[in-house]
Amino acid sequence: MAYNFFQRGKRSLFGEILDWMLIPLMLIWPLSLVLTWLVAQNTAGRPFDRALEYNVQALSQLVRVKQNQTQLNLPSPAREILRADDADIVYYQVLGVWGEYVAGERELSQPLFEDKPSIGVVHIRADEYQGRDIRVAYMWVDLQNVSDRKPGDKPVLVQVAETLEKRSKLATEIIKGVMLPQLLMLPLVVLLIWLALIRGTEPIKELEHRIRQRKSDDVSPLDLTDVPREISPLIASINDLLARLNDSMMIQKRFLADAAHQLKTPLAGLRMQADLALREGVSTEDLKHSLKQVGRSSVRATRTVNQLLALARAEATGSTVAKTQVNLERIVIDAVKGALPQALDKRMDLGYDDTSGVRDSTMLGNAVLLKELVRNLLENAINYTPGRGVITARVLQDRDGGTLSLQVEDTGPGIPAAERERVLQPFYRMNDSLSNRVDGSGLGLAIVQAIARQHHATLLVEDARRLHTPPGTRFTVRFENSTT
Repeated sequence: MAYNFFQRGKRSLFGEILDWMLIPLMLIWPLSLVLTWLVAQNTAGRPFDRALEYNVQALSQLVRVKQNQTQLNLPSPAREILRADDADIVYYQVLGVWGEYVAGERELSQPLFEDKPSIGVVHIRADEYQGRDIRVAYMWVDLQNVSDRKPGDKPVLVQVAETLEKRSKLATEIIKGVMLPQLLMLPLVVLLIWLALIRGTEPIKELEHRIRQRKSDDVSPLDLTDVPREISPLIASINDLLARLNDSMMIQKRFLADAAHQLKTPLAGLRMQADLALREGVSTEDLKHSLKQVGRSSVRATRTVNQLLALARAEATGSTVAKTQVNLERIVIDAVKGALPQALDKRMDLGYDDTSGVRDSTMLGNAVLLKELVRNLLENAINYTPGRGVITARVLQDRDGGTLSLQVEDTGPGIPAAERERVLQPFYRMNDSLSNRVDGSGLGLAIVQAIARQHHATLLVEDARRLHTPPGTRFTVRFENSTT
């Protein structure tokens, strides 16, 4: 196992990169040593092989045949010169045309005789003599002056061999000349790798410093100008997280500000009515009236709090909202039944239209949020439809049996086209006589819009009866890809 220089109980990116760079280096260096040794052996042997070739050619020129006998005319000084080598031992051998021994070492092994030997061509082979490795150069020589040559006679064989001491020394010197500098440079290479990694990881340290220097409320995106390409995706992911965190913080800030603003009025009314009830000499009728106003203010405050919580829940859940298979038609029918008492108090006709012929209203959604969506649409229609109005809820389905739509329409005064986008904003209420008489907080349609977005649905506001006066209002929530 590789030693991790930076092991501190946790994984170190610096240490892992350093390990993966040093391990191949440590493995390649011995392999390079072996390959260099093999190349050095081959390179060192070439000049000595040429010397052997020269010697065997020179020795073959001294072979003569006299009276049908092969002879080697090698003078003693020449024999001494051939033997004179301070590192290696040189051997030679001459065999006659009948394979008889002529001169040199008798025990020197012979090469395999070919049917058609290459006459006059020097060959090189590796062999062993007296337990020592040797290199042998041999040549077949055809002497033309042999008078009684027979068909089975062989050419004269001349061999010169030597041990491998000089070759090994030269190969060792080559290895030393190549590998020792590499061995001395290895620490320098490791140091340069170390410094390169320190330099390469410097942007990560700078990024860490920049993040640590930030204030707790600073969620602005990180600058990508001088960031290396390899960590740009990481910075982009951090920026995306910061953007989502900023959105969440803005939602929380807006929620707190809106809650404080909306609760200020009912709480002030509660305090005022309580002060009136505590006055000395207050009559029973005035006390009942104050208590009634306290009750209305508490109901309004409770409703406002509930709607603020619903809006915050709808906006904050985002794409992580839990969804299951739900029956949209059943949710709408239950919401209509729940709103019936309020509608009856205002003498309104509230009902569910089941004539659309929906085959299957099952969709993927959050049952709690969808029920809140329908309830707010129905309450909005009940509050803003004067007199004996008619409110109808229905579920529609495309002809292909895919997309589901929810509709809630009323016979009220309608919403002007210029106001249809603004009524979906939190706390916005139209400045007309009807809106001023309605006891609401302006959060219902904002909650509907937020829940629709969680379900990737679109909310459409239009006139319910374009040719009538009043035109009424129709809210349509179209659930795209509602079956997935």
